Amino acid sequence: MIRIGANPIGWSNDDMLEIGGDIPLEQCLTEAKAAGFEGMELGNKFPREAVKLKPILDAHGLALVGGWYSTELLLRGVADEMKNARAHIDLLKAMGCKVFIAAETSNAIHSDKTVPLSARPVLEKSAWKEFGARYTQFAELLREEGLQLVYHHHMGTVVQSEAEIDRLMEVTGEAFHLLLDTGHATWGGGNPARIARHYRDRISHVHCKDIREEVMWQSQKDDWSFLDSVLAGVYTVPGDGLIDYVRVLKELPGYSGWVVVEAEQDPEKADPATYARLGRKNLAGFIREAGLS
Repeated sequence: MIRIGANPIGWSNDDMLEIGGDIPLEQCLTEAKAAGFEGMELGNKFPREAVKLKPILDAHGLALVGGWYSTELLLRGVADEMKNARAHIDLLKAMGCKVFIAAETSNAIHSDKTVPLSARPVLEKSAWKEFGARYTQFAELLREEGLQLVYHHHMGTVVQSEAEIDRLMEVTGEAFHLLLDTGHATWGGGNPARIARHYRDRISHVHCKDIREEVMWQSQKDDWSFLDSVLAGVYTVPGDGLIDYVRVLKELPGYSGWVVVEAEQDPEKADPATYARLGRKNLAGFIREAGLS
């Protein structure tokens, strides 16, 4: 079964807290429910204790989809990572979540507005095997907790390009799964349909954001940072950019889980409620057209 969720980053930005900082959580949840979403991922305004979060989401008829966790497995061992992740693990379990969204951010530059994407870190060839081994062990331990790790490839990190996704999937074991993010894959120079086809058995979560092509090219031409690109409108909701979603979704036959509209935009330029409705409507149509349900 496919369920359509949303990420609150369309209302309030997690990397620049002042963007959407004045929008209350109540508005975000009310507008997301009105748009037709079934669940929400975590954002910076969400309580991080289940006893506080559950009644808030229940009051809006929304499930917790999951939430981002930043790993530092290039710097620390798996046991230390598990200790650091304990509060997040316990929250997800208490809220009935099934996936654990993770990305390596120990040397990432996507949250630094002063650093262009061209200066992002690139992992040395010799480091990939150990990185993959640590992440595989981390994923195995999370499975024992009842959670499926899904890795979020992301602009400005060591796993940005399609080749880097391929390398990471090669050096990790079966317990390690992928979060397919159509926007990051496309902007990173990749083909999300090919990624979906190649790794469909290890894709357990999908983020759907579209790309405004002219902004992407301007960002690359003028060597912008990730955040400057976001503020300029590089991302939008599915169906409002260049990505062929039906083609991507057709490569995921039998997929069961969440597909999440996750398009960070400046709410001063892109009204969150309007884009939430548009993204939900378009994505539901693409899912039907692709033959998924």
